[in-house]
Amino acid sequence: MRRIGAFVVRYRYAVMTGWLVLVAASLAVLPSLPRMLQPPDITVDRSASAAASELIAERFPDIGGRQVMLAFTSRTLPADDPAYRRTTRAVTDAMSEHARVGAALPVPRTEDQHPRHAYVMLGVTGATDTARRVLPELDARAEEVARDHSDGAVSVALVGLDPVLSELARATTEDLRSAETYAVPAAALLLAVGLGSVGAAALVLLLAGTAIVLSLGVLTLTGLSHGVDATAVTVVATVGLGVGLDYALLMTLRHRRRRAAGLPPERAAEQATATAGATVVLAGTAVVTTAVGLLLTDIAYMRTLALAAVLAASTATLASLTLMPALLASCDRVLAWAPMPWARPGRRRPKAGPTAWERWTGHLLRHPGRYATAAVLLLLLAAAPVLGLRTALHFDRAVLSDTTLGAGLARMEDDRIASLTLVALPHPEDAGSVETQSLTAELRKDPRVFLTTAIDDGRELTLVLIGERQAPDTDAAAALQRHLREDLVPRLLPAGQPVLIAGPAATVHDLTAEVDDQVGLVLVVICCGTFVLTFLVFRSVVVPLKAIAMNLLCVAAAFGMLALAAPVLGHPAVNPLLPLITLTLVFGLSMDYEVFLVHRIAEHYRAHGDNAAAVLHGLRRTALPISLAAGVLVVSLTGLLGTHRQDLRQIGFVVMVAVVLDATVVRMVLAPALMRLMGRANWWLPGGLGRVLSARDAEARVPAQASAAPTADRPRV
Repeated sequence: MRRIGAFVVRYRYAVMTGWLVLVAASLAVLPSLPRMLQPPDITVDRSASAAASELIAERFPDIGGRQVMLAFTSRTLPADDPAYRRTTRAVTDAMSEHARVGAALPVPRTEDQHPRHAYVMLGVTGATDTARRVLPELDARAEEVARDHSDGAVSVALVGLDPVLSELARATTEDLRSAETYAVPAAALLLAVGLGSVGAAALVLLLAGTAIVLSLGVLTLTGLSHGVDATAVTVVATVGLGVGLDYALLMTLRHRRRRAAGLPPERAAEQATATAGATVVLAGTAVVTTAVGLLLTDIAYMRTLALAAVLAASTATLASLTLMPALLASCDRVLAWAPMPWARPGRRRPKAGPTAWERWTGHLLRHPGRYATAAVLLLLLAAAPVLGLRTALHFDRAVLSDTTLGAGLARMEDDRIASLTLVALPHPEDAGSVETQSLTAELRKDPRVFLTTAIDDGRELTLVLIGERQAPDTDAAAALQRHLREDLVPRLLPAGQPVLIAGPAATVHDLTAEVDDQVGLVLVVICCGTFVLTFLVFRSVVVPLKAIAMNLLCVAAAFGMLALAAPVLGHPAVNPLLPLITLTLVFGLSMDYEVFLVHRIAEHYRAHGDNAAAVLHGLRRTALPISLAAGVLVVSLTGLLGTHRQDLRQIGFVVMVAVVLDATVVRMVLAPALMRLMGRANWWLPGGLGRVLSARDAEARVPAQASAAPTADRPRV
């Protein structure tokens, strides 16, 4: 870190020029980002629904791997009116002419159907990305043809799982723009107040903004062929802002402390990098480690978000180690620009005696058991409601209500023609078509089903189409999926018959099952990665275990509060993907704060051997960066609470609560109290393990172990 700091400061103008070029290039490509945003891909790789879609697309190419519905309506004309029928026929013909549309099948009328409504199912062919890109084109073409052939008397909407997810992604982008309008000025004001000047706040925000802009530019370039997941933009903004502010604040405060000691700007920037740079690297590695756990899932959406988090954290770390020292050395005067009234030179009058902060920390260190017990009880109390947390994937109908798509979806659900499930039955070897009469007869009796029919390709595959009356995100649809898989198929089909089920409800079912199966694995991987990293950094077994336990307790408390607040935020159930997303975000940010605090405690303890003084030193040196970074992140996240998307409100709430609890109850109370209670045991290593770790670690040994080492070999504060 010392060599990096010296190199960056020496060539600071070249470093700043390089970053300026990268940011300018990113800004040049960012205008194309809104056009490239794609809905999240909630398909589970290697799931039965994904395999069924591929098989159906191969054996029944006209039906394709995705099915959507044309939902027609008119305010004046009944569906059997000649003009209405001419319009539906014209729209259907126009759709059939498109290269990516296979079958166009009119849906038989049901007894619940409104007399002015009609439906046609379209099979969309091609790869997933290709099919998604043509859906807006098909929607616009259908509306145009309907309007031209009926003089506006008949309208149509293209409805399906992918169109719904696309509309929600568009709403997410608009909500984020609106949240940024509030969040950025509020964060800047809080930074100016906390750092004492507008100039210091501007440099910190510049670093975080650079990391975000460059990460979004990389996302845009990598998405030229396949598009950019809309939620990945949210992750980049959240992680980039959170860790970028953390690292920039740490570097800035270290630099100002060295300047106050009389060092010139260049030397102060070098030393800030030499000392705080190691903490930045460790914290950035911790964030990346937590994100890597999501790569183990079979959900493409989760892997995309993991890569977005890794990109944002890596960019923020690199910018903090290179751009920030260059800015501090070159723009040192800016740090004092536009000071707050109470921070102007000569205005501060230090009072005699200990400050309120010193009195409180002194009381904490004298009574660590009481504080630790109170903190644990508070977190357990907050976590208790998590046992009642319910997860379910749901379409945000409040967001869709004012759109053509939302109106079409509402018509389908009112008419109880809400979804389509496809059961693929491969023919057994040397056998003919699969006997499906018993299955279809049983399904026709089910009140949740409005249509059942079987078709066969005559060679290898029999396909059963099931029209469902309920939307794929409802409890009734989930119950039908379970009934189909666990009862009807085993009971009514020949023993050993392979069965693959596709369709929106099947996709939702497989997604929920995958999350339930993988959340434990992801958590274990995150905890193991965190343990290994912190063990190698702090050369202790106790510190990693304590950090993991505190993080888990904090996450549980945040989700407990979400369980209570979910109905107020718009829906009593939580999106099943949200625990995986927020677990990664919260664990990463918590490890940032953990590394900040414990690294300073370890530095002081290994240099002086006084545990109580080391804990006090760590609290004094990290209270401001942790509190200020957490405060700015909380202010930024409050913007999500005012958005229209229920999922965004839930994410904003749970991360905000977790950050508040972590920065106050955990880092300012529980962590130092436990460090004080454990004393030398904080740095315990099993016998012989210290010798296995490299001889480099005179620095890592506790004073009792290093007492024989020369004074010059011991780490300095």
